[in-house]
Amino acid sequence: MLSVFLKRAADKQLNIGIVGLGYVGLPLALRFSEVGFKVLGFDIDKNKVSKIHDGQSYIEHISSDSVRKAVSAGFSATSEFQRISEVDAIILCVPTPLNKYREPDLSFVLDTTDSIVPYLKKGQLVSLESTTYPGTTDEELKPRVESKGLKVGEDIFLVFSPEREDPGNPNFSTRTIPKVVGGHTENCLKAGLELYSAVIDRVVAVSSTKAAEMTKLLENIHRAVNIGLVNEMKIVADKMGIDIHEVIDAAATKPFGFVAYRPGPGIGGHCIPIDPFYLTWKAREYGIHTRFIELAGEINTTMPNYVMKKIAVALNEREKSVKGSKVLVLGISYKKNIDDMRESPSVFLMEKLRDDGAKLDYCDPHVPVFPKMREHKFDLKSVSLSPEIIKSYDCVVLTTDHDKFDYDMILKNAKLLVDTRGKFRQSVPNLVKA
Repeated sequence: MLSVFLKRAADKQLNIGIVGLGYVGLPLALRFSEVGFKVLGFDIDKNKVSKIHDGQSYIEHISSDSVRKAVSAGFSATSEFQRISEVDAIILCVPTPLNKYREPDLSFVLDTTDSIVPYLKKGQLVSLESTTYPGTTDEELKPRVESKGLKVGEDIFLVFSPEREDPGNPNFSTRTIPKVVGGHTENCLKAGLELYSAVIDRVVAVSSTKAAEMTKLLENIHRAVNIGLVNEMKIVADKMGIDIHEVIDAAATKPFGFVAYRPGPGIGGHCIPIDPFYLTWKAREYGIHTRFIELAGEINTTMPNYVMKKIAVALNEREKSVKGSKVLVLGISYKKNIDDMRESPSVFLMEKLRDDGAKLDYCDPHVPVFPKMREHKFDLKSVSLSPEIIKSYDCVVLTTDHDKFDYDMILKNAKLLVDTRGKFRQSVPNLVKA
């Protein structure tokens, strides 16, 4: 089985199945198609399937031209999971959110696995890319796969290879970001390495699926902890009348031992706000309380409260209350220059403003209409910016610093501008740094 799989991978003769065609799955599907593999995408969202058939992209930083090119090369999509039997490699790129108790929600992974198990066959590879706690692949996926009578490592190959996407970053692509791969057995690892080496410039082997799962968590916990630190430093510096961004710029001149992280209104995206809780939950099984990680998470999740207080104080100084004030939020995606809204701190801040009675609008050139979200609901469309529009608001809050904003115009015309991103370094009466 292994030798056949390795040869077909090397010859680009494998049929690739990508399950979940979102911010991770679609770029990966396009990359496999680009190098000559036949790719079949799977998604329960029939709108995505329809758009792919029409050669249209539904993700801003992925062009429709790249989708059309892949479709013309044989890329197609379906919502029919019985077609899993047509592919040789099955790569799972489905969400792993948290439930309302901040515990891992593996329902997408497990439901998807249960959907494909009836159609698995000998010689296939199953790779999980969704971020999860160490042990998920071995403890949850392996028993389900083997329930079909397939022996992992002999009849079928099982690997974990964490996704590493950075939407909107022009310096890295699916091809150039190194890929970590861990297999349940040595044969699984060999199959995984051969598969991903065909499309990724550098593939890094680790000893097990657990090591690969932990690698992904460490990467994002590292960021979460350091962002929590710099957010706390911002609060302290603000009380002392010190510009934290000036301090960070100065510290970053040190050529060793320091990495510059920037504070903001909170943290967002599909990884940093979520991944630490996967490890803290699993660690409790071993009697370990991850205090350091949880403290960073607490600091980061309370940053919208800090910004809200700064807005309220600034309005109060101008003899206005939050209730009844017209407030414009600039940027609602979780980071600059993308359309990804997942876990965006801007949305949490918007909810606090709305709950306190603010008359709320937003402007985001990447999000023209507030999207349907599972936990947040706003019936809003992005407003167009002009000097007159800016002047009509009691308060303008910069929460995501997109390059498309005209910052000079905004600063010149805002009655009150609250900057949560350190975009403005001036000291002017209408500017509040939060």
